[in-house]
Formats: sequence, structure tokens, C-alpha cells
Amino acid sequence: MVSTSLEIAAEPGRIFELIADPAQQPRWDGNGNLAEAPAGQRVGRVGDVFTMTLTGGAVRENHVVEFEEGRRIAWLPAEPGKEPPGHLWRWELEPVTASRTRVIHTYDWTQLTDEQRFPRARATTADRLQASLGRLAALAEAS
Repeated sequence: MVSTSLEIAAEPGRIFELIADPAQQPRWDGNGNLAEAPAGQRVGRVGDVFTMTLTGGAVRENHVVEFEEGRRIAWLPAEPGKEPPGHLWRWELEPVTASRTRVIHTYDWTQLTDEQRFPRARATTADRLQASLGRLAALAEAS
């Protein structure tokens, strides 16, 4: 499991919108892995599934397993029509002040069952998560 955090000079609602709208995710992805997502997939509850096209052209279905509006969201990616292999992406937002938010980004692959994915999971380090947080901060603070 890898986790990192950053305090962002923006209120939680603004940051959460950038995370919960899959069409926005390629704008702040620090892994360089996300190409595009169709508009109109804004996550609203546990059980939602949104699709994302990766930079290599593969499509992923992301199964939302945690959701609290403005505070927390997590999903398990999977190949279309298949069960998620067990790696989880989580975002938690903690208000610090009215205009500052601590964002915690976690990549949890403790339940990953597909051994072919282990090298990529190991390569997802804190600095990669921090790159996403930095890009997210730049977008949230600019508006």
C-alpha cells in the first residue's frame, strides 16, 4: 500500500469535483496512464461504474466501492466485463480551514490477485501519487 498527502489551497467541494468527474481525471493524472473518459459519468454513490481509456488504448471499468460526497471516493479498476483484480485507488479530503484541504491519495494493492500486475503495482510509488496531487492542486487552486 502506498499513501501520500498534500494540503491544497482550495475548498473540498472544488477538489472533489475534479476527482469525482472521470472526464477531469486525465488533467491531473500524475502517472501518465489516463487518456480520456466520456463526459457525463460523474460519480454519485457506491456501486457506480465509470469507464476510462488508458494511454495505451485499453478501456477500464472502475467500480466505486467507497463514496462520501465531498470527503471520500475509492474505486477498483477492471477490464470490461471482468471482476476487479483487487487494486484500489482512494482519495480522502479533510478540511483544514474554509479554503484549505488536506488530500490523502492511496494506492492499495494488498488484495491484488493478478500476479502479472505486481510489477506495475510496485512501480506505483509515493512520488507518482504526489505528482497527481500536485497536478490536482494546480487545477483546484487556479479556479
